[in-house]
Amino acid sequence: MSKIEDFLTIEQEQAIIKAIEIAEKNTSGEIRVHIENNTNSPPLERALEVFHLLEMEKTELRNGVLFYMAIESRKFAILGDEGIHTKVTENFWDAEKELMLSYFKKGEFSKGLELAIIEVGNKLKENFPYHSTDTDELSNEISSG
Repeated sequence: MSKIEDFLTIEQEQAIIKAIEIAEKNTSGEIRVHIENNTNSPPLERALEVFHLLEMEKTELRNGVLFYMAIESRKFAILGDEGIHTKVTENFWDAEKELMLSYFKKGEFSKGLELAIIEVGNKLKENFPYHSTDTDELSNEISSG
């Protein structure tokens, strides 16, 4: 059983979902957050597994981004599908991880996630602007496992 309820308050969880909605408002890109207790895998490797479990590679433009966190293992990763990954530099992902880490070090996990989600949404908007035919392809709810 995930300790997401111990990690985030209901208000913090709702704030993260709201950040996802705001970030996706002007883009066809999709953002998901997945939180679990532990992983023995390197965080990027586990994020890739979760990415496929959530079927995030099935977006039309391959522009999904996963924020993955393992609470007790103290690991996290940001993984962009090939559509967005080919359009941003590696420095972009590193900068977002550093932004999150700066808040995580202060115990402000929700704030770090929210700000990074908004930044990723801005980058998605640049590369995958919203079109009137766009649909929300993936849930905005935080998944856990």
